[in-house]
Amino acid sequence: MKYLLLGYTPAADWDAATPDALSEEAMTAFATYQRFERELIETGEFVTSVGLGHPVVSTTVRRTPDGVAATDGPFAELKEVLASFAVIDVSGRERAVEIASRIVEVLGEPIEIRPIMGEEFTT
Repeated sequence: MKYLLLGYTPAADWDAATPDALSEEAMTAFATYQRFERELIETGEFVTSVGLGHPVVSTTVRRTPDGVAATDGPFAELKEVLASFAVIDVSGRERAVEIASRIVEVLGEPIEIRPIMGEEFTT
């Protein structure tokens, strides 16, 4: 069964970070995550993982009384923002929780787990 792992980060932390000046702690955590990702590749459980751009460069499309409109920025102002996602293909929810728990231990930020609807999806 495939699961989507949504990685969130505090908006203030994201705003304070710069790509060319990551902290030593962030670099260590990222290297540890990359090693774990390689483990998942070896077990065949890894599908993909992607970091996302800052929410201020996002576009939200929504229905309005006048039709559909695209606006700059995120849907809502949040204390935490979606920073990344990964797709895993595992035996079930318990394994997805194990994997997400290891990521949270390394990165220290919450992970939301969502089943991906497909042929094997059950409620």
